[in-house]
Amino acid sequence: MTFALTYAEQNPDQIAIRDERKSLHWSEVDDVLNRAVNGLRAYDLGPDVRVAVFAENSVETALANLGGLVAGASVVPVNFHLTAEEVAYILSDSGARILFVGPETAARGVEAAANSGVHTVVGWCDAEGVLEWNGWLAGNSADQPDHGVPPKPNLLYTSGTTGRPKGTELPPTMFAGGETIDEHLALFRERTLARIPAGAEIGAQLVVGPMYHTGPLSATRQLIAGVPSVILSRFNAENTLAAIEQFQIESTLMVPTHFVRLLALPQDVREKYDISSMKSISHTGSKCPVDVKREMIEWFGPVFLDAYGASEVGTTCMITSEEWLAHPGSVGKAIPPFTALILDDDDNELPPNTEGRLFFKDATGRGVVYHNDPEKSAEAHIAPGVFTLGEIAYVNEEGYVFITDRFSDMVVSGGVNIYPAEAEQVLIEHPAVLDVACIGVPNKDMGEELKGLVIPKPDEALPSADAMVAWCRERLSHYKCPRTLEYVEDLGRNTMGKINKRKLRAPYWQNVD
Repeated sequence: MTFALTYAEQNPDQIAIRDERKSLHWSEVDDVLNRAVNGLRAYDLGPDVRVAVFAENSVETALANLGGLVAGASVVPVNFHLTAEEVAYILSDSGARILFVGPETAARGVEAAANSGVHTVVGWCDAEGVLEWNGWLAGNSADQPDHGVPPKPNLLYTSGTTGRPKGTELPPTMFAGGETIDEHLALFRERTLARIPAGAEIGAQLVVGPMYHTGPLSATRQLIAGVPSVILSRFNAENTLAAIEQFQIESTLMVPTHFVRLLALPQDVREKYDISSMKSISHTGSKCPVDVKREMIEWFGPVFLDAYGASEVGTTCMITSEEWLAHPGSVGKAIPPFTALILDDDDNELPPNTEGRLFFKDATGRGVVYHNDPEKSAEAHIAPGVFTLGEIAYVNEEGYVFITDRFSDMVVSGGVNIYPAEAEQVLIEHPAVLDVACIGVPNKDMGEELKGLVIPKPDEALPSADAMVAWCRERLSHYKCPRTLEYVEDLGRNTMGKINKRKLRAPYWQNVD
């Protein structure tokens, strides 16, 4: 990995990457990646050349992801909250052959590997069935690997609209491409450095979100451009401010829930830390409440760049702090190759300032592509390359998009996409449940949360709402389960058996900005 050695020569005393437990200089990063790449290439990675990473944030998690990329593998980042059964499905569907785990995920990872096509589990922990990371690296060559192989994009999994996660490759808007790894690394460096003023030093970035998401995961790729990384294992508001001051952080990515928790700190705590080094905060995940965004700009300055989009397509709209102050509440203008369209229920385009369903036209014709599922890919479009992310919005005369509601079932809680179908399929199996619908309701901290509405069977013993939620959590990842549950008499199904979830949601969202 000559890029790391180059940075080591230029900045011999600089730490390239660190977390709360350890730190590595550029030369050490170079050695780890060479060994990881050579080690991975010694294995049969299957026809799709895939490896998976199922671990909480750490230096090792970052280097396992980056090592897979440089080895020419398609890396599958797996949500570390998932159960062994859920992980096994992703491993089988993706065709991954090697799984990297951390101490918190090792037991689930080994179980999932045994029930999928994975033949090797490597982890930074001492656990049965796991090759220990440092020992595995030591057994691999430290020689410079061949960079002539083609690069492959990540395969990302989102929650499922019908109960199973959906795989989608990192879209071209987020993947630098190139015919070889060498070319890919050069293109990515060029793309990254283009955002840094000429002659300016490259400042450190802070990773606060879970690295199975595309945003925080991009931090691993930023190392290619010589951007040092500071990784927090979990988000903590005061620790984030302390890290910004201690390591002179210049950039990070956050979701609205991070903003809310930072603003909730007592004023004296907020004033303890020097945050003047911060030059860029990318905001993604979900629409940010106007008052929260305004307070963050007043505190940190106009350093925010909002990116609205999805894993399937990348960023579709973008807005700077200055633009947002002139158009508060907007998620920005559509950026190439996308054009924003507002359509009525008959797919007719609506004029400016008229609320309707938000669609995007992809000039490349790609749109949304799901792994191993051409039918679901087709369902995401109303025409080739014309797709929706499920939002209700309007576009003003200047082209700024304002989201007002959602017509899809998806719930965005703390920046995490949740599809109610997964919880609904679990809850309907409870012997006391006759019918169920899960919807998004307001949550001051998380933006919104999942709520279960249940019609009980008349002749069954009725558990408490809390007991029903606990029952669901025994069978599904906690973040996918309702936080609250309410027993109701009717869900308003029509003659076709469909539920109008916008109507179910409406009473909970009255008087909510």
